Amino acid sequence: RSSYSPSEYFFRSRWPESDLPVIMATARDTTEDVVEALRLGANDYVTKPLDFPVVLARVETQLTLKRQKQEIRRLAEDLELRNRFIQSLFGRYLSDEVVAGLLATPEGPRLGGEQKKVTLLMSDLRGFTPLTEGLSPDQVLRLLNSYLGAMADVILSHQGTIDEFVGDAILAIFGAPLAREDDARRAVQCAVEMQAAIQELNRRNEAEGLPRLEMGVAIHTGQVIVGNIGSVRRTKYGVVGSAVNHAGRIESFTVGGQVLISDATLRDAGEGVRVGSRLAIDAKGTRERIVVYDLRGFGASRVPDALEETVALADPLNVLCHVVVGKRVEAEAFGGRLVELAVHGGTLLTPRRLRPLSNLKLEMRAPGRPAVELYAKVIHVSGDGSVAVRFTSLPAEVEARVRETIEAAR
Repeated sequence: RSSYSPSEYFFRSRWPESDLPVIMATARDTTEDVVEALRLGANDYVTKPLDFPVVLARVETQLTLKRQKQEIRRLAEDLELRNRFIQSLFGRYLSDEVVAGLLATPEGPRLGGEQKKVTLLMSDLRGFTPLTEGLSPDQVLRLLNSYLGAMADVILSHQGTIDEFVGDAILAIFGAPLAREDDARRAVQCAVEMQAAIQELNRRNEAEGLPRLEMGVAIHTGQVIVGNIGSVRRTKYGVVGSAVNHAGRIESFTVGGQVLISDATLRDAGEGVRVGSRLAIDAKGTRERIVVYDLRGFGASRVPDALEETVALADPLNVLCHVVVGKRVEAEAFGGRLVELAVHGGTLLTPRRLRPLSNLKLEMRAPGRPAVELYAKVIHVSGDGSVAVRFTSLPAEVEARVRETIEAAR
């Protein structure tokens, strides 16, 4: 015959070469016959008279190839399972884009530890414990989980890496495990959108009878050591270094609704970042003070509480003030008057010279009414001596008193 009929090789439509090796044994030994047999799906070709040691060697070769192909297939399936596991696990902390980049990198990230420049974002709720004292455990968890879930969505949408949740605090990294040129820029945009997201979350909380939440955010850029931290039995991917400490120090100075960014972040973020007052804060472990700015917005977006209006009080409120250092309230008291008031802050006049970012305990007094206590932070000190303060803890009954005072002054 000049060619093979379909009935002689129909099996190739059912069994591929890797599953069913075929060795053609035939007396037809022309080059054309060999080429056609291989083209039609044969794995090998021997001609008569058969040399059985050669035939057995070729059979063993085909069986070895089959075993190797089966092993490759098994490894590929294991790799697919591993990738799906990594996607589901790290997808909780990294954006899908970052996870895909890690899986596509043959050498993977250096988890043993490496020095990298990153931008760190730290956030924390203000007065969360007092706010939840009257709630049931289920309500507290629902409030906390809805908050962390909303913030995680914003962070991941900007390709940030969520390093950890510590209670109601969040640490996110921009620049590890994968670095990008716009890490600082995305971190700034992320912080603005986080403050906007918490406003939307508060609207849902109020509808469910849950308290409003206020969050402070800090952003700092610097060198850190990135890698596995822990022991052989328990390890976590994280960052260490002075930049982490500085970010934490900056965050401790923030008030609810505020974002403070360091000078290093401002330089790296580029155009479009709008800031307010420039401040210098002390940081442990460094001789120089850290320069920070009050972030007001990015591009067309703004930090929601940055433009809160105050109402002038025709009858200023007398307050008794104490400076708070750490968690200690100093015994020395001095007088002051709140001449302007908003729900979350106001303008204070006092003969005492105060430093920006210092903490105060205020006893608000009004004729014929019991005194109420609230805590505040000095945001800005004007040349005329007036002090802008932001309330850092405002219980519901105190907030009601403040709102009542504002409405009476309008």
